[in-house]
Amino acid sequence: MAAREILKMGDARLLRVAKPVEKFDTPELRALIDDMFDTMKAANGAGLAAPQIGVDLQLVIFGTDTVNPRYPDAPPVPRTVLLNPSITPVGSEEELGWEGCLSVPGLRGLVPRHAKIRYTGFDPKGQPIDRTVDGFHARVVQHECDHLVGKLYPMRMRDFTQFGYTDILFPEMAAHEDD
Repeated sequence: MAAREILKMGDARLLRVAKPVEKFDTPELRALIDDMFDTMKAANGAGLAAPQIGVDLQLVIFGTDTVNPRYPDAPPVPRTVLLNPSITPVGSEEELGWEGCLSVPGLRGLVPRHAKIRYTGFDPKGQPIDRTVDGFHARVVQHECDHLVGKLYPMRMRDFTQFGYTDILFPEMAAHEDD
């Protein structure tokens, strides 16, 4: 398979609402998922949504089973392929956290997210997924699923004084930043 080009903020395709996946376990879907993992790995990402590579499907991948240079202090998140996801907040608590995005290269922002969520959807074979998570795992899922409804993390920010270039905000990470 191959890494694909990642669309960048300003590309109107990132603002579209993705369509549900209707056919599971097809050769085309498997190839797309392989390409997405190749793309995410090449960019040192923690997750990737199909719309970020120009595919209007409700499909996200995520996972950090090793130390990720873009998120060196983040705990591992299980490698997951999630189709047609739905997110339900568990409680009303929010957490602020720094986010970056492969479609918003070189920038980071402080973004409020639900502290704990339940997410449901399907795996590539159409089997149900139902998990309740918190922390970085919950943040990654919310971030990636936002791409399916045409939202980028700056649209969620409340304080733009907490938005800037990664190499200025986090100089210690600049040497590892590939986005």
